Amino acid sequence: MTLRQPDWLKKAPTGLVVNVATLGPLGQKMLAPGTWGAFAGVLYSWLLFRSGNWVETVVWTLLLSYVAVGFTGEAARRLRCEDPEEVILDEFIVIPLVFLGWRAGDSSIWPEWIVAIVGFGLFRLFDIFKPFGIVKLQRWPGGWGIVVDDVVAALFSCASLHVLAWLWTLR
Repeated sequence: MTLRQPDWLKKAPTGLVVNVATLGPLGQKMLAPGTWGAFAGVLYSWLLFRSGNWVETVVWTLLLSYVAVGFTGEAARRLRCEDPEEVILDEFIVIPLVFLGWRAGDSSIWPEWIVAIVGFGLFRLFDIFKPFGIVKLQRWPGGWGIVVDDVVAALFSCASLHVLAWLWTLR
């Protein structure tokens, strides 16, 4: 199986493609755009996925990740850059995966705001440093490489968040 960049956005206006991929001014005008994209993703996650229904979260995130593959890959092509830093739709879309297994109001270990801060921090660490071979995923073609490394960074962040919470209960 060969991964190819989806071509359903080839005829879309450049302004639309780039504005969706950059989340408008968040990616285009802000310093540290990936951090802002992840922060917006935390807000999006807490607004739409706080119920803790992990199946719903995974299904929606995977569907939207495919959409993100299209937009980020096409924006990268039009911006003539492999993974432009202003393209932050990938960070935004995958953040709900960081919080799989956490439900609204479940403060038996940490309050929600601590979970949000720690999850956000872990995601940024994995997204920036790309340990454990995550960096190799960026070599995938087009938007696949832009999005898949963030999906894996989010899953590593989720696992780390749960391990940290477990260790916290042992103290």
